[in-house]
Amino acid sequence: MAGTKEIKSHIDSVQETRKITNAMYLIASTKLRRARLELEHTRPYFKSLRQEIKRIFRTVSDVESPYFYPVGDDSPMEGTYGCLVITADKGLAGAYNQNAIRAAQELLEEHPDTKLFVVGEYGRRFFASHNIPIEQSFLYTAQNPTMARAREISGVLLDGFDRGELKEIYIVYTDMAKAATFLTRTARVLPFHRSYFLTAPGELPVTEPFEFLPDVPTVLNNMIPSYVSGFIYSALIDSFCCEQNARMMAMDSANQNGEKLLGELSLQYNRVRQSAITQEITEVSAGARAQRQKRGKER
Repeated sequence: MAGTKEIKSHIDSVQETRKITNAMYLIASTKLRRARLELEHTRPYFKSLRQEIKRIFRTVSDVESPYFYPVGDDSPMEGTYGCLVITADKGLAGAYNQNAIRAAQELLEEHPDTKLFVVGEYGRRFFASHNIPIEQSFLYTAQNPTMARAREISGVLLDGFDRGELKEIYIVYTDMAKAATFLTRTARVLPFHRSYFLTAPGELPVTEPFEFLPDVPTVLNNMIPSYVSGFIYSALIDSFCCEQNARMMAMDSANQNGEKLLGELSLQYNRVRQSAITQEITEVSAGARAQRQKRGKER
């Protein structure tokens, strides 16, 4: 059985660990609030951009664009796919990283001819350790998702799509469905389905004529890169928020386990200490009794 010194050392170690987990919880909560605020500041612009794209299709439904499936044909395309996998730079975030990697592996199993574009050191190390080739890794993006980095990523993906090297582009990211519920999504970015921008139930069709200069396909093709950048930025922020929320939950669970362990150790420490005191009292009493018996015999 461990002595009081060993138990006291264990208690000190748990208390130091709880200080670290508490600090990580507070840091994650601060980052989460900041990321949500940044997303709320930029989301209205991209919602408006989507509405304008919908306006185009509500005006000219049969417009042709390389960024959309042909009219009446939405079958999967043959060729090389591109997949942007968004993970974290660090662990200690529950199943956040593993779920994203698992979704990427499922896509690779369905379509082996897929090039991986990875955000996050965790994902990069995982694929490297499993000898899965990575087309490009975007450093420092997972912990600092900005619109500039989203444009950089979208520029690389769009360049491969425009040159015909990538027939379809997917994003694997984590979306916060509810306050404490995360959902890993595999979303196809390009080409778009036309139904994604069709008139929703309750929306009135466009009746007034619109003039597009120089023409409708040119206007649409110029809007899509900005929309893709916004989509990627939203996925980066959503994933970052889920990462911080997952880390907060993991650290909170670690704190609760630490408190439970401290209670058990404190109880064990008190028992061992009481046992030691009782033993000392017993030994003193036995020694005093022996001395009294010795003096009685000498008389």
